[in-house]
Amino acid sequence: MVDPRLALLVFALLVILAALVLWPRRGWLARFQRYRRLSERVRVEDAVKYLFHQGATGAPVPADALAGALEIRRAAADELLARLSDLGLAEPIGTGTRLTEAGRTEALRIVRSHRLLEQYLADRTGIDPAEWHEVAEDREHELSPEEIERLAVRLGQPRYDPHGDPIPTSTGEMPASRGVLLGALAAGEAGRVVHLEDEPRAAYERLRALGLALGKSVAVRARGATATEVEVDGEVVSLPRGLEAAISVERTGRHATARSRTLADLRPGETGRVLHLSSACHGAQRRRLLDLGVVPGTEIESELRSASGDPTAYRIRGALIALRRHQAEWIEIEDAVPSTPGVAA
Repeated sequence: MVDPRLALLVFALLVILAALVLWPRRGWLARFQRYRRLSERVRVEDAVKYLFHQGATGAPVPADALAGALEIRRAAADELLARLSDLGLAEPIGTGTRLTEAGRTEALRIVRSHRLLEQYLADRTGIDPAEWHEVAEDREHELSPEEIERLAVRLGQPRYDPHGDPIPTSTGEMPASRGVLLGALAAGEAGRVVHLEDEPRAAYERLRALGLALGKSVAVRARGATATEVEVDGEVVSLPRGLEAAISVERTGRHATARSRTLADLRPGETGRVLHLSSACHGAQRRRLLDLGVVPGTEIESELRSASGDPTAYRIRGALIALRRHQAEWIEIEDAVPSTPGVAA
């Protein structure tokens, strides 16, 4: 004869298990279904973004390339491309696939989300720069269109992300890419870094280890068979030839030396106009400077240097702010043009 207490206990456990599995919205089954839907959406969005980047020239992208990029089987890539076609986001062209206009619009939304997130991570967090891309890659799927626009407003509608990649506008317009590849500079020519490729991560970390960052002044000294001798802010480094394609610069002419002028170079009484903040400045430090009004176009005057030479007091938007030398070196400037008496500045 079955013990009634044991039967009651088994029944209670079955009820609890059924509740855990079948509870609406919170049960394991509901969570699993949400996970599957989310996973499908992530795969669709990743595929759309890949087709956008690889099909920039208009050439169809083969399924094998998509499979390799997303690390999925060829059969899974074929199914994914069929799903994109069903959604009206892509269409088969010959042996490849190309985004439709709707697919391009969706891709621009995802790219906008990703690059705004990278800018947020650079400006507002202490996350290591080498991790910005991967973190944004994970979170780009979480933002709704409304959240993307609120983030853009909060960041001041940036046109380029912290690696120099253009950020699509809310209307789907892509700002023009800037500069030329470093390899286009002849020996003796100089330029200012406007883009650093952040993939693969190992290459990006190598560039940063060599002192390269957005806004840095560089000059090509000489080219060898395997490396290029480059001057970065006055320091000569050996850059592997394979990394030249990861760096874009705006030409600044021919210079014997190349060094960015920073706030730390101002002598007391001198004034400079902010060009930008170095990408080496991020997280809480960058947030503080932005909150103080250290943005492109702001004029800053060096007023008083301490007896030891560090820190220095600077006049920023009417307030006197003390900055350490390493902080002042994050702020690249140009000489402010003094206004002529009687003439509007």
